[in-house]
Amino acid sequence: MVLKICLLGSIPKGDEIRKFWKDWKINYKNSLSKIDGIEFVDGDAWKEEEKSFLVFGHDSYLIKSSDIIIVNAEAKLGAGTSQEMIIAKYFSKPVITVLPKDTHHRKSNVVFNSTNVPDWIHPFISAMSDIVVESVDEACQWVQEYKENPKSKTIKNISVIDQAINSYLDYIR
Repeated sequence: MVLKICLLGSIPKGDEIRKFWKDWKINYKNSLSKIDGIEFVDGDAWKEEEKSFLVFGHDSYLIKSSDIIIVNAEAKLGAGTSQEMIIAKYFSKPVITVLPKDTHHRKSNVVFNSTNVPDWIHPFISAMSDIVVESVDEACQWVQEYKENPKSKTIKNISVIDQAINSYLDYIR
């Protein structure tokens, strides 16, 4: 069984900024390639950025045709990556989010309304992720387990939005 993995995360916009950019996907691919039967799809392969609707279609198609989505949330996520996570849930794709502690979207011992939250993860990232891990190595472990037995993992779909609304409504009643 071959698993197609789509890597999502921040990508610099424009040729000038890319001259000094270190592509995080290289490290992810090196780690994940240790698992037999992995194939990568890459949204960065599309080179016609001036055709924005086609970019959206291309990236949405990659998500639809992938088996697993891995999100690099080590740095602040942009609008595109956030939307792609929702698209992944629309297509019922497993989403693994790599989000180390004490980064932009995950804080230790943050206080809201006088209540300490020991391990706060941005609610939208948490809701759209099937699992949040601290490293790509932890993501590899999840991928290997999923590859061996996909039914062992519970995968959210777009209904997670309605579930969250209902939970909220139940809470305030």
